[in-house]
Amino acid sequence: MLVPARRLCAMLAAISIAALSGCVVPSAPPPPVKPAPPPAPMAPHQLSADQPDFLRLPNMAKEKTPLRVGVILPFSNASAGTRTLANGMLKAAELALYDSGNRDIILMTADDSAKPEEAAAAARKLLSQGAEVIVGPLFAASVTAVAPLARDRGVPVIAFSTDRTVAGDGVYLLSFQPQNEVRRVIAYAVEQGHKNFAALIPNTGYGQVSERAFREAVAAGGGTVSSVEHFAPSSGAVMDQAAAIAKAGADAVFIPQGGALLRAIAPTLAFSGVDPAKVKLLGTGLWDDLAITRETALRDGWFAAPAPETDRKFVEKYRETFGSAPPQLAALAYDALSLVALIGAGRPYHRFTENALTDPNGFSGVDGIFRFNANGSIDRGLSVLAVRPGGFDVISPAPETFQQKGS
Repeated sequence: MLVPARRLCAMLAAISIAALSGCVVPSAPPPPVKPAPPPAPMAPHQLSADQPDFLRLPNMAKEKTPLRVGVILPFSNASAGTRTLANGMLKAAELALYDSGNRDIILMTADDSAKPEEAAAAARKLLSQGAEVIVGPLFAASVTAVAPLARDRGVPVIAFSTDRTVAGDGVYLLSFQPQNEVRRVIAYAVEQGHKNFAALIPNTGYGQVSERAFREAVAAGGGTVSSVEHFAPSSGAVMDQAAAIAKAGADAVFIPQGGALLRAIAPTLAFSGVDPAKVKLLGTGLWDDLAITRETALRDGWFAAPAPETDRKFVEKYRETFGSAPPQLAALAYDALSLVALIGAGRPYHRFTENALTDPNGFSGVDGIFRFNANGSIDRGLSVLAVRPGGFDVISPAPETFQQKGS
């Protein structure tokens, strides 16, 4: 259960990054352009009382207004793995509902199969049934389709995409976003005395987002970025880039890449002259893969993620209830419904306010503390882990509160 106060090895959706166009110097000064008006605040919920055509359970007292929660997930997606994930997330949501003890919550499900037009139809269906809040969708394009429909009704959306461009104006992303992981590991490296950073970045949407966060985090810590090299993951060739990194003389190298390619990059860096005994390798949650512990060149590297076994109680309860281990992201749905149940104790149609959802103290979830920002992004309390033979050690525990020390 959530109280006021796993990780993600594969990103759920392609992160849309707009290409930057070249600059053209005009021959004459352009006319002044009026600044765009700020986005309007989200409207309050349009309803103030229950409606007779809204969905309710047969055994529910007529004088009670149930908390109707719309759940949009890709139950009929073409991918068997995605279908398994969607069903696992629904089970986790049901488990959270049971654990909350709130018997006045109705889960109403709808399928989008990851197609935006189906996501929009699903949202219309759930809103017509009286949904006060929507949980899901999973993919960025579906979130974009759902958002304006929910916003028109004053209904918040707690979605699972990692793409921050679809957040805000009533859309909150309950996911693992690379920006949090990058900030955490870079800040820790700076605390440990590292000042000269280099990076080996994949030419992917994830790489672009990670690079931006990397540069911002290094600057915030007073460090220097001495070299950034890019590579095409499809080629698997990084010899030239590794040689350039070695020449930069950095004391830390950031690599937002996982899997077999990461296990190939590390020894290539060592071969090119990057001494892992002197140069710290840094990564993101994509490193949260026990297979990398077999690569000696990655030994003692650091990355940010929830601590191992953080979700143990959830996994055990899910297994005991449903007879199998939960899909990797099922805990996100558990946290979403736990949050809904917590806030849902308030007055119907007046409870899911921006102030309630963006409580600066945050909430405690399966994988540690988290909180939503006004722009819909999420902050997470993460540990810093070190790669060891056969596992990971927590070298900097996750914070237990968002309050600053001494405040």
